[in-house]
Amino acid sequence: MSAVLTPAKSHAPVPLFGWRRVLVAGGVSLALWGVLVGLCPPAIELPINALSIGIGAMLAFGLFERWPHRLPAWLPRWGLQVMGTALAIPVSATLVFALFALVPNGEHPFWHGGHLLGCFGGMNIMGLLVAPWVALGALVRQREAFAREQALAFDLERSELARQALDARLHLLQAQVAPHFLFNTLANVQALVDAGSPQAPTVLRALIAYLRAAVPRLHEASSTLGQELDLARAYLELMHMRMPDRLDYALHIDDAARALPCPPITLLTLVENAVRHGIDPAEAGGRIDIEVRCEGARCRIRVSDSGVGLRTVQRGLGTGLSTLRERLRLVFGERASLRVSERMPCGVCSELDLPAQLAAT
Repeated sequence: MSAVLTPAKSHAPVPLFGWRRVLVAGGVSLALWGVLVGLCPPAIELPINALSIGIGAMLAFGLFERWPHRLPAWLPRWGLQVMGTALAIPVSATLVFALFALVPNGEHPFWHGGHLLGCFGGMNIMGLLVAPWVALGALVRQREAFAREQALAFDLERSELARQALDARLHLLQAQVAPHFLFNTLANVQALVDAGSPQAPTVLRALIAYLRAAVPRLHEASSTLGQELDLARAYLELMHMRMPDRLDYALHIDDAARALPCPPITLLTLVENAVRHGIDPAEAGGRIDIEVRCEGARCRIRVSDSGVGLRTVQRGLGTGLSTLRERLRLVFGERASLRVSERMPCGVCSELDLPAQLAAT
């Protein structure tokens, strides 16, 4: 019984005069008074006595809920409350009935006999039979309510830990994107320098300017499609300077989509993948088309290229797209999708379907 009813140390006690306790104490007292009237009709004159005894038992229950602050190991708090409630019945009854003996023109003190003594005894007996069980019932309900509160608190804490783990996983994936993109871009600049291209200084300056804007966003928790589009455009301009005769591009943007939230580096990952795996390996180069449009509550992003396509040796998603798919799953769950398909006669089309109203977190 002790393991079931002992409240946790962090459980705040209910106020002594909480309205629920007052209603229960008053209701039980009047119910017992009604039963006593049926057995001892003179008790009909004593409803105040019955209510006072019930309030006294309620106060004892609340008092021992708070005091003493520390109890010996052999005495559980719930046991002290039940015993205190039981002892409060004769003490309260004695005080209440004795008070009537002090009222001018009142009857003789109840201990002199008569119907008052019978009512006194009846109220004590009925109170001692019922009050401990009412106290136990209150303790059980209180413990159940506290258990529900604890379960809710544990659920909230578990949700918070899950959210923190999700954030950590998302940041890890974004950290994986950062070196992947930077090393690829620097490798392109190195190829120009090794080839002695006169465009190398111009491209390097453009890269430095681009990285100043792009790198701070690699670790941001959220971005917008407008920011993503600006980064993708800057990247394509940089790549166009590196291979002006082999890369062409066009952007078709729905202005309403620019303010929509989007995980950082999402669009850039698709564009960089198209350049690296589509245009670069193609002898004649190719064209990249970016299309972003809103369709009701959905936002559809399509990045298509006319490069080498999904060659046999490169089937499946690359590292960048695999990471992007995992990031989308962590942010949007099943509400976002990424599809990669081959275009005819050549090239690849990457289609991203996102919720248009859900902020990325």
